[in-house]
Parts: sequence; structure tokens; C-alpha cells
Amino acid sequence: MKIIECPRDAMQGITTFIPTELKIAYLNQLLKVGFDTLDCGSFVSPKAIPQLKDSHEVLTGLNRSESDSKLLCIVANERGAEAAVSLSEIDFLGFPLSLSETFQQRNTHRSIAEAMVDVAKIQNLCIHHRKKLVIYLSMGFGNPYGEAFDENIVADFIARLYLLGIEIISLSDTIGIADSEVIKRIFKKSITAYPTIEFGAHFHSAPDRAKEKIEAAFSVGCRRFDAAIKGFGGCPMAADALTGNVATETLIATLEALGEEVNYNKDAFEQAQIMSLDVFAHA
Repeated sequence: MKIIECPRDAMQGITTFIPTELKIAYLNQLLKVGFDTLDCGSFVSPKAIPQLKDSHEVLTGLNRSESDSKLLCIVANERGAEAAVSLSEIDFLGFPLSLSETFQQRNTHRSIAEAMVDVAKIQNLCIHHRKKLVIYLSMGFGNPYGEAFDENIVADFIARLYLLGIEIISLSDTIGIADSEVIKRIFKKSITAYPTIEFGAHFHSAPDRAKEKIEAAFSVGCRRFDAAIKGFGGCPMAADALTGNVATETLIATLEALGEEVNYNKDAFEQAQIMSLDVFAHA
């Protein structure tokens, strides 16, 4: 079981700048918890995501000496990827690829065709620098923009990514519209067709629907989940009203109720929850 804690996603839509020192302290606390990975920074234009303009400085302030957690940072183009792969602190690069032409343009100012070219270039950079590329397949369970969507479209995207050698794909419910049956069908079909790909779930959700989404993905074999403490976050490029992440505490409780053993430092997690109130005071 892999839990990816997502402070980057939680912070990115907050307009009041969170001091760099506070980000560093919070991430260092999260490193003590024992998550598989922290999605902790972004190498995109500061004009697009001003909250994360200090990602390089934050990364250099992290203490990984007593943590096995890996670090992931988001990039939106080849230029950002070149900056990210040069940093030894980073283990994974994440790239948002959308099934929606509208959202791809809103998110990265590129067409899907152009974004696929970017994916190929970034994958080559990752291989050369011994990093792993994680593709976030956004709008992975439905399209809110009136464009075509069905499970065959998802399968086509995954097939193209497989040919590029992508090993991790996180299916993303970007605006929280996925229902349990769609989740089950897409994950089951994907995991069965591509056993060498690690499929993850990046769900945004209203709090009262998070549990059913987690259960649906888990029931068909998903063992990689993204979450954020207290459910903060959401994609500022997707809609005016942000739909928050699945809360980490909800994810852990749901997995444990399903009989899954979740290994983490409970005391460190409780302290991180307390610290989050200061970090996200203006959320």
C-alpha cells in the first residue's frame, strides 16, 4: 500500500502566500510520518501558481536523513522538467495530462497532442537522470466540459502512455464527479490490461463521498492513493469552486476498516495535523 501525501496540491490554490519557513517545517514534519511519497513542489511558472514559487528553496530545506519518503514535484512542460531533474532531492516528476482538450489548455496552455509530445520528452529526461515520471490522467472519470468521454478514451490514453514506457499512472477525479461503478470499471480494466503499470487514485471529493470512492478503487486492486491532511486543496485551473482532496485521515481509516495494515508514525501524523491548521489558516 502506498499513500502519497499531497501538500503541494493542498497549498497551490491558496492566494495568501504561506511563508517558506512554515512550508519547510510542515514538510519536515510530514517526512517523519512515513508516507511513501510527498507531492511537495511545483516547477511551473510562478505566474500560474505563485504559491509554489519557492519550491526550489523549500526542497533544499528538507531533512531526509531519517525518512524513507520519496519526493515528487509537478512540472507542466519540458523547461520545468529540466529544472526538476537537475535536483537530487527529487525522485518523481508528475505531469498533468488531461483527457479533456479544454482542461489541458487551461492547465498547461497546450493541446493534448502537444502535451503528448511533452510527455515523451520529459520521459526521456527522467530516464537519463534516473527519475520516474508519474502521469496524472486528469478528468479520468468524466468530462464536465461537454466533450466526448467514455472508458475507451481512457484506455486509448493509457495505451499511448504504455508505449512511451510510463510506469506510474494516477487516474484523477479532478473535480470530484466520479461514481463508484465508473471507478471500479476503469481501474479493473486498466489494471488487468497493464499489470506492469502502477495505477494510482487521485480523488478530489466532497467529504461525504470520499469513503465510497476509496472502497471502489481498493476493491478492484488499486494500492496507490493520493490524499491531503484534512482534505485541503483542489485544482485552481479546473473550476472557480475548488473540490478538495480526499482527507488523509479518511483514507487511513477507510483502508484500516478494509483490513489493510497502514504503517505510519501515528504521533508524527497527529502533530502534522495540528501544524496544518497554521499552514492552511487562510485556506
